[in-house]
Amino acid sequence: MDEKIKTLQQWIDESRAIVFFGGAGVSTESGIPDFRSVDGLYNQKYAWPPEQILSRTFFDAQPEEFYRFYRDKMLCLDARPNAAHKKLAELEAAGRLRSVVTQNIDGLHQRAGSKRVWELHGSVHRNYCMKCHKPFTVTEIKEGTRVPKCACGGTVKPDVVLYEEGLDSATIEGAVADIQAADMLIIGGTSLAVYPAAGLINYFRGKRLVLMNKSSTPYDGRAGLAINAPIGQALEQIAVR
Repeated sequence: MDEKIKTLQQWIDESRAIVFFGGAGVSTESGIPDFRSVDGLYNQKYAWPPEQILSRTFFDAQPEEFYRFYRDKMLCLDARPNAAHKKLAELEAAGRLRSVVTQNIDGLHQRAGSKRVWELHGSVHRNYCMKCHKPFTVTEIKEGTRVPKCACGGTVKPDVVLYEEGLDSATIEGAVADIQAADMLIIGGTSLAVYPAAGLINYFRGKRLVLMNKSSTPYDGRAGLAINAPIGQALEQIAVR
């Protein structure tokens, strides 16, 4: 592991346009459960499986049950940025990191100080009325007990991408452009199993591809460097210079 960290440090020192692409594993060290681990949401028992509850069809048909699950399991507002979030923000401030592309909806990258973040699946911190588009804070959503309604009568929806919904085109275009322009791509905390997000790796044209995940991924063989360890644990060893 020491040799791999040394290599990672050298590559970062020699790069000027790094892009970090992260998944749920980036936030598990902040206490936010992922979806597919032993303790993840997919392995808990509910009247419906989480992927059904988090679908647009379910949201439209049973908003009360959607919000009961969403408030309980998706709004981890007490979570704080961990070592990975903080190090990435430092790298951006130092001019090494071009942007963060994330599948997470928790907003922890921005809370740590990152400025250029492409949120592929949206954010719990943005909510809007589906009728008049009035914004609502995440605190208003969290503290409610029923389906949130706007004064105009419209239902309030979180600005998160549910199953059956497409990704935001502008966000995808921005993420793809940054990945194409990157001289180093670090992928962390994702099994690279969720598409279309996982397909973004195919846009990378550089030579320095790093995969950081506690378990192996189908793309480990394509990486110049594969580190099987918690991301925060690995990145906190990196010096920003």
